[in-house]
Amino acid sequence: MDMDYNGDVGRLDPELLQLNEVSSLAIKSNSYVAEKLFEQWLSLPETTLLVKSLVTKAKSGLTLNVSTASSSPKSACSNSVPPLSPRSSSGSPRVAKQRAGPSVLSSPLKVVSEPVKEFIPQFYFQHGRPPPNDIKDKCLSRTNQFFYGHANGLSLEEFKPVTKEICMLPSFFSSTLFKKIDAASTGTVTRDAFVDYWINGNMLTKDTATQIYTLLKQPDLRYLTQDDFKPILRELLATHPGLEFLQSTPEFQERYAETVIYRIFYYENRVGNGRLTLRELKRGKLIAAMMHADEEEDINKVLRFFSYEHFYVIYCKFWELDTDHDFLIDKENLIRYGNHALTYRIVDRIFSQVPRKFTSEVEGKMGYEDFVYFILSEEDKSSEPSLEYWFKCIDLDGNGVLTRNELQFFYEEQLHRMECMAQEPVLFEDILCQIVDMIKPQEEAYFTLHDLKGSKLSGSTFNILFNLNKFMAFESRDPFLIRQERENPTLTEWDRFAHREYIRLSMEEDADDASNGSGDVWDESLEAPF
Repeated sequence: MDMDYNGDVGRLDPELLQLNEVSSLAIKSNSYVAEKLFEQWLSLPETTLLVKSLVTKAKSGLTLNVSTASSSPKSACSNSVPPLSPRSSSGSPRVAKQRAGPSVLSSPLKVVSEPVKEFIPQFYFQHGRPPPNDIKDKCLSRTNQFFYGHANGLSLEEFKPVTKEICMLPSFFSSTLFKKIDAASTGTVTRDAFVDYWINGNMLTKDTATQIYTLLKQPDLRYLTQDDFKPILRELLATHPGLEFLQSTPEFQERYAETVIYRIFYYENRVGNGRLTLRELKRGKLIAAMMHADEEEDINKVLRFFSYEHFYVIYCKFWELDTDHDFLIDKENLIRYGNHALTYRIVDRIFSQVPRKFTSEVEGKMGYEDFVYFILSEEDKSSEPSLEYWFKCIDLDGNGVLTRNELQFFYEEQLHRMECMAQEPVLFEDILCQIVDMIKPQEEAYFTLHDLKGSKLSGSTFNILFNLNKFMAFESRDPFLIRQERENPTLTEWDRFAHREYIRLSMEEDADDASNGSGDVWDESLEAPF
C-alpha cells in the first residue's frame, strides 16, 4: 500500500515503540533507526487495516477511542498481530495505563511467556524416604500375622522368622536386629516396637546394603569396623548346619570368624584403612555372599568369604610356617612358603611393610591377619587387591610407576636361582620384551598400575619377577591347569588353589590317621591326585 504520511520522524517519541531490545537513546540519536522501524510497522498488513478503519471512522464523524499510546506501532495492532516484547516500566505514564490490564499486543521481534511454576517434590529425607502407603500397608499386614497372639512380644527365637520373611535379611542377623529394637534389653520385641523401628523409622524403604550397614555400625561412626561383624558371625556359627561340627571346638570357631572378617576387608575395604564405608559395601559382593550363605546348607559352596575349606587351607598353611606356634612368623618362616618359591628380595619388601603395615605389633613378625592378606595376594594375582599389593612391593621409589631398573632388580635373583638349579637362564632383555607384549603399557618406558589392571597376564608378570615355581609353570604352560581353567571359568585362581590344597591337606591327614592306626593299612585313595 502506498501511503503518504506527514510528520517529523525526528521528533518521534522512542518510548511509543515500546521496544526493550532497542535503547531509546539510540533511537533519539539516530533518526534513521526510528524511520526504518516506523516503515516496518507501516508495511504490516494489519497496520493497513487499522489505518483504513480509523480513517473511515473519522470520515463518518465517529469518536475515535484511541489512547495516546495507540499512536505507537504496538498499540495499533489487533489480536492477530505477533506480540511485541514488553518495554521498560520507566517512561511516560501511558505505559502504566497500558499495562494495567492484560494486553495481547507485543513485538514481532520477541515472544515472551510467563514463567511456569513447576512443583518439585521433596527428594531429600534426613531419616530416609517414608514408605509408600501400599508398601506400608502390606508390611503392616504381614507384621500383624507374625505378632498375632503375642501381645507381650516375641522372644529372640520367635523373632527369627520376622528377620527373614518381613525384613528380607539373612537369618543370622536376627540377634543384631533384635537387640537394636529391644534397646532396653527386656528380652522381647513387641509389635509396636518393631513397627516403630522398621516401618516408622523408614528402614523398610532402604536398600539391603543400607539396612545391613545401619544395623551393624556403631551409632557415632560412619563406617564399619572388624568388630561390627563379630555378632553376626557368632550367630552364623551357632545356627548354620554346615558349621555345626565346629561347636565342639570354640577356638576354631573364633579362628574361622577372624578369617572371614579378614577376607571381607581384604576384598571390600579397598582403601585399606580398616573402615568399611557404605559406598564400599554397596559396590562389593558381600551382600550377595551373605544371602547365599543363608540359603546354602553346604557352607563350602559359598566360595566368597564364608567357605570353611578356604579357612582350613589358610589356617593350615600358616600353621605349617609357624614352627614355634606363637602365632607369629618371621622372614625365615615365610621364605619356606610354597617350597621356597619366593625370592629373598620380595620377602624383604613384604617385611618392610611397604604393601601393608603389619598388625602384629611385634618387630619383624607377621601376624595371622597379615598372613591372610599375603596368601590371598600370592595365590590370586588376578584380583585388584593383589595387583595393588605387589605393585607397591616392586615400586622401590614409590613414584607410582615400575621402571626397567626396578624390574631388573627383582629378576636378578630369579636369574641366579635358575643358574643354581641348572635351568636354562632367560636374559632380562628377553623377559622385558615378553612383559611389554603381555601388559601392552601406554608408555613402553614404564608400567603403571592402570596398565597392569588392564591386562589378564599381570599376575604372570609378578610370578616372573619373584616366584620361580610359578614362573616355570607358566613357561611350560601346564595343560592340566589350562584344562581346569576352561572347565570352570567362573572360579578364581584362589578358588582353584584352595580346592587343590584342601584335597592335599585332607589326604595327608587321612594318611596320618591310617599310619597311626595300622602300619599295614594301604588305601588307594591316598595316592597323589596329580
